[in-house]
Amino acid sequence: MSPHAYGQSPHIVIAGGGIAGLTAALALHAAGFERVTVVEAAPAIRPLGAGLNLMPNAVRELAALGLLDALEAGAVRTRELRYYHRSGGLISREPRGLGAGYRWPQLSVHRGHLQQVLAGAVRARLGAAALVTGVRVSGMEPLPDGRPRLRLEHREGAVRGRASLVPDVLVGADGIRSAVRAALHPAEGGPPWNGMLVWRGVSRMPARAVGSFMLIAGDDRQKAVVYPMSRPTGQSREVLVNWALARPGEPDGAPPEERLRGDWDRTVPVETFLPFYEGWEFDGVSVPDVLRAADSAHEYPMVDRDPLDRWTHGRTTLIGDAAHAMYPVGSNGATQSIVDARALAHALARHSDDPSEGLAAYERERRPVTTALQRANRERGPEVVIDLAHARAPHGFTDINEVIPADELAAIAGRYAATGAFDPTTVNQGSPYEVPLPATG
Repeated sequence: MSPHAYGQSPHIVIAGGGIAGLTAALALHAAGFERVTVVEAAPAIRPLGAGLNLMPNAVRELAALGLLDALEAGAVRTRELRYYHRSGGLISREPRGLGAGYRWPQLSVHRGHLQQVLAGAVRARLGAAALVTGVRVSGMEPLPDGRPRLRLEHREGAVRGRASLVPDVLVGADGIRSAVRAALHPAEGGPPWNGMLVWRGVSRMPARAVGSFMLIAGDDRQKAVVYPMSRPTGQSREVLVNWALARPGEPDGAPPEERLRGDWDRTVPVETFLPFYEGWEFDGVSVPDVLRAADSAHEYPMVDRDPLDRWTHGRTTLIGDAAHAMYPVGSNGATQSIVDARALAHALARHSDDPSEGLAAYERERRPVTTALQRANRERGPEVVIDLAHARAPHGFTDINEVIPADELAAIAGRYAATGAFDPTTVNQGSPYEVPLPATG
């Protein structure tokens, strides 16, 4: 089937209106697909969540979609990343984005701002009807011709409705507890928990109190990540600060059931975990002060998904967390979702006469890369330098070169970048996902 066979483009349904799903809709539209529908279970697209980092390879793809200016209006360029031992010793400092030789910046941004930019662009470019909220894909089964038959559920207050739909292509972008993934792999079960708890939140603080860098600090048991994600505003020059903390949960490894949901719904008082981080200060950034400035905090288990040996079944495939949910290490969750979306649109456009082959081509490119990152993140990814420093100098150090030589630090960072193909040389070659559209007129 070509995009314009029978006088119209194939109907592509995307399950999930998060970062992966919305970016996929925009990428498909840019590639010439005109009938794209995003169904999102939430009743509205709201600016929820905390912060995230977008690596230059993802920023490159968003720039190609014409979104960089809108995105940067509510984000900051990440110029430096610093790793610290919990004792306060600096392990390494790395330039990021443009300072590291990339043609595109690395961005720190509130997830809600990114999602609002994406949703606004979907409505503006594809039309308001392309983004349907309050509807979720609750299941699917393949038809003999490879197309999926979807089961849809709609809920508005106490009123519930059900329907079925047979699109030409289904893209499962419905997150770590994906209904599409569950339909394709019904025996898989829930996301496995690694015994760590994560707390996340957003604080508003004077810019001078949080510096201009991203910090990751800790030891072999617990860590803290802190970075600004907005420009200073007002007379007090305040910025939004993202923070994320991780440490082991219950010693017996049996968390309460609600902690296994892997979502953002569990609100807890900051005082629940603040005592574990008293005294943590790194080059003037006080982690306890950041935590005390938070409006709220959310707790969830650190979970991921085991790598799959197959994403694509006929005309159905997976992207983003539905395909390869990974531990929050190395700023790769949202980044890889965005790259997935562009790769998917490119592959479908190149195989417009056969959507099944297009989806298979997308998977052949993306699954090996994301599988390698999933496994690397289980081994702490680039943050392993903190574990090494603690193992070799548990009480701290005065000269990191005596603990971890500079060439070893560089090799660890380089290996991780190469694993995800986001080293400067690769990224700076430009997007491989541009789709030349046929001339019109």
